[in-house]
Amino acid sequence: MSQLEQRTFRDACGLFATGVNVITTHWDGHDHGMTANAFMSISLDPPLIAISIAEKARMLRKIQASGRFAVSVLASGKDKIAWHFAGKPNPSLHGLFDSLDGLPVVSGALATFSAEVRDEILAGDHTIFVGHVRALNWDSNADPLLFFKGKFGALEDARKAPASMPQIETELMW
Repeated sequence: MSQLEQRTFRDACGLFATGVNVITTHWDGHDHGMTANAFMSISLDPPLIAISIAEKARMLRKIQASGRFAVSVLASGKDKIAWHFAGKPNPSLHGLFDSLDGLPVVSGALATFSAEVRDEILAGDHTIFVGHVRALNWDSNADPLLFFKGKFGALEDARKAPASMPQIETELMW
């Protein structure tokens, strides 16, 4: 892709609002973290999650070496932490991590997952890690930090799904 096409693609993908996560691992005696939005659940049985890491990211080799990673889903108001792990270090931030199953996770995160790497899939200029979840914690009382059009934000008007939804099988035809 040319530079213009890459920017156009990136801008179009930026229209999909996502949560903000800090991906962490412990390797070579140190905790390591990076901000990412490429995270998703894959399977309930077994419990699997996936993250996507750029081939040029330093975190890639650290996860490959450790064989484990954690995901901290950031709560609203954690913008400074997101920027810190996105390459804009903030020296005033201290005591950022708790531990979950021996891996660093962001204190006060909305949800945290620790996982062992199960699969590694090369996909273009990224590697997708599928992880088997070994432990998790969550706080259902907090709101998420969101990312949209290159900016952080929060839910303005969160609405719950209907209490009872009919179980219908549908097939979409195009």
